[in-house]
Amino acid sequence: MRLSGKRALVTGGSDGIGLAISEAFLREGAEVLIVGRDTKKLEAARQKLTAAGSVETQSADLSTSSGIDAVVERVKATGPLDILVNNAGVAYLVPFETVTEDQFQQSFALNVSAAFFLTQRLLPQFGAGASVINISSYFANKMIPKRPSSLYSLSKGALNSLTKSLAFELGPRGIRVNAIAPGTVDTAMRRKSIENLPAAAQAELKAYVERSYPLGRIGQTGDLSGIAVYLASDEAAWTSGGIFAIDGGYTAG
Repeated sequence: MRLSGKRALVTGGSDGIGLAISEAFLREGAEVLIVGRDTKKLEAARQKLTAAGSVETQSADLSTSSGIDAVVERVKATGPLDILVNNAGVAYLVPFETVTEDQFQQSFALNVSAAFFLTQRLLPQFGAGASVINISSYFANKMIPKRPSSLYSLSKGALNSLTKSLAFELGPRGIRVNAIAPGTVDTAMRRKSIENLPAAAQAELKAYVERSYPLGRIGQTGDLSGIAVYLASDEAAWTSGGIFAIDGGYTAG
């Protein structure tokens, strides 16, 4: 197993992409701590994942300093950390002119500040060979017509810049930092945003995906697991500073 003996922390790990990555890590032999806000979802995830390996949960709101503090203290109490996946995030796909200050602050608190300060605070727990994996988005570089993304794109662009700069800054310590930039993935968060669109817009979006993605479909959460396992493993010992597009070929054109 490629992650045998490694300890991993996955934020936003109770559903969607984070849950799929957590399950893949467990099946490859890692011990996993998943962090989320919703205690019911965390418990459901724990029950689902227990059969795959050693999993623990922590309820915390990473958009707050107290939430980050709670997670850091939990990690300190249990020993060194080999893998950190900064997956927790929020997507306000609303028109630029309607973005509120609260939405702006929440987006940066969870999509950028949480990754920044959680990684910073956990540095003493990382050893040489540790891997930080940030979950970005194709929205940092390429947009979809009629899908307003100014705020979301801005936050994910910042996360990409953080990934590259930390790869340089933390590389001398033997810590690798990479990002995965998924295309559209079928998650509860995505389905919720689609439900807010008029029926005609939903149909138009479906048709756009089918003709624009070279592979003809959106992603499933499991499509991200393989690259996450690779980046977390010793196979990626010379891989750092990369932004890996896993998007069915969408950003190739």
